[in-house]
Amino acid sequence: MVGSSGLVVGFDLDLTLIDTAAGVVATLDALGDELGVAFPSHELAAALGPPLDQMLAPYLPEPELPAATDRFRALYPDHAIHPTPALAGAAEALAAVRRHHGRTLLVTGKYTPNAQLHVDHLGLDVDLVAGMVWGEGKAAVLRDEGASVYVGDHVHDVAGALAAGAVSVSVLTGGCTREALVEAGTHVVLDDLGQFPAWLDEHVLQTRLAALEADLRERGRLMVAFSGGADSAFLLSAAVRVLGPDRVVAATAYSPSLPLSERQPALEFAASLGVQVLTPETDELARDGYVANAGDRCAFCKSELLEVLGPLARQHGFAYVATGTNADDARAGFRPGIRAAAEHGAVTPLLDAGLTKEQVREASRRWGLATWDKPAAACLSSRVAYGVPITRERLARVEAAEAAAREALQAAGHVVRDLRVRDLGDRARLEVDGELVAHVDAVVLAAVRDAGFAEVEVDPLGFRSGSMNELLPDPERYR
Repeated sequence: MVGSSGLVVGFDLDLTLIDTAAGVVATLDALGDELGVAFPSHELAAALGPPLDQMLAPYLPEPELPAATDRFRALYPDHAIHPTPALAGAAEALAAVRRHHGRTLLVTGKYTPNAQLHVDHLGLDVDLVAGMVWGEGKAAVLRDEGASVYVGDHVHDVAGALAAGAVSVSVLTGGCTREALVEAGTHVVLDDLGQFPAWLDEHVLQTRLAALEADLRERGRLMVAFSGGADSAFLLSAAVRVLGPDRVVAATAYSPSLPLSERQPALEFAASLGVQVLTPETDELARDGYVANAGDRCAFCKSELLEVLGPLARQHGFAYVATGTNADDARAGFRPGIRAAAEHGAVTPLLDAGLTKEQVREASRRWGLATWDKPAAACLSSRVAYGVPITRERLARVEAAEAAAREALQAAGHVVRDLRVRDLGDRARLEVDGELVAHVDAVVLAAVRDAGFAEVEVDPLGFRSGSMNELLPDPERYR
C-alpha cells in the first residue's frame, strides 16, 4: 500500500542489490577443494537464484547435500562478504523508498546470517532481513509486511511478487532475459536499479492519485475549504475532475487572517473550474484561545472555520467538508489545527491518499494548474510570535509590511518567492528567500518600518516555514 498506511518495498539480494558472483565462485572453489569436487563455479555463479541445495545437487550424492550446504554457508563469510560490491544504483534505490517515507525489506533465498553480513558490510539501508525463502515462498513475508512492490532479477522473484499480490519489478542484472521475465508475468523490466528511483516516483504518484480519485468518487458530493493555496486548489480541481462542477462547491472563509491579496485569485481559480464559491465570514478573533495565541492557536482557528462551514455544507446538501491537508502536513508533527479539524468531522482526501506537497505540485503542474508553484501562503496569524495577542491591527500591519517589502525588493530587480514579516511584539523580523538575504537594504527595511514597526531585523537564515514554532518553549504539549 502506498497511501496513508505507508509504502513497503521488498528487494531480492543476489544480483539485484549486490554482485555476489565472485564471492560465490570463491566459496564454491573452497568447498570443492575440501570435498574433492570440481564444481563449475563460474557457470553456477552466472545462474544464481535457485536454493543452494538445488545448485549443488547435480554434483553430489543426495545424502551429502545437507552437510555440503552447511559447509558452504560456513565458508561463505570468509570468501564472499568483503569481495562483494553493491550493484550500481542499489543505495539510490533504497534511498528512493526512504524519500517516500517507506520501509525496505530484504527478502532472499540466501542463508539469513550471511545476508545480514552483506547488509552490515555494505551499509544497506533495510528494515528487515528475511532469508531462506525462495520463489512463491517469498510471498508470505511480503504479505505479512504489507509490501506492495518486490524487486528482483529472477523469474522466481516474479513468482514471489505475484503470489503476494505485489507489483513485480525486474532488473536485468541477473541471469534472466527480458523475454523470460516478461513471460513469467513481471509488471516492469528495468535495465538496472539506476532506473528504479524514477520508476518508483511515478508509480507512487499514480497510485496515490488513483486512491484520491476513488476517495472522491465515493464521497459523491464535496465542499472544499478553499484558501486558494496549492493544496486546496489541487483538491478542488481533483474533485471537479472526478465529480463534476455541479457536485462540488468551494468555501473561502473571509476573515482578517486571510490576506486581501489572496481573495481575487482564489475566486478566479474556482471560476475557471466552473465551481460555485461561497465566501462566509469567520470570526476567529471572537475566540479567546485564538487571540491569546498560544501554541494551540490553529486549533481555535480550525474550530471556527469548521463550525461555520459544517452547517453551510449541510444547508447546500453536502455531507462532507474537505481540507487540503497533505501527508507532509500530518508528518510535520506540530499541527494542532489538523487535530481540531478532524474532531469537527473534516475529511482529508490528500492526506488519506498519502499525497505529499511535492506530489501535489507535480500533479498540479501536469494538470496545468496555475497554482502548481505558488509559494506557501499561511494565514497572517502565523506571522505573530506565540504569546503576542492577535489583533485585527496586528494582522493588517503584517500584511502591509509584507506587501511593502516585496514591492521594494521587486523594484530593485529581485524575483521574490517566499517572504514573511514576523511580528515579535516589540519588533519585526524579515524572512526572505535565502539568496535574497544579502540584498535586503535600507530601502526594504524602511518599507517594513513605514508599515508600523519601530524596529526591523533580517533573519540571516532566510525564509523557513514554521519558524515561529522554534520560539515555543514547550512545543511537545501542542503536538
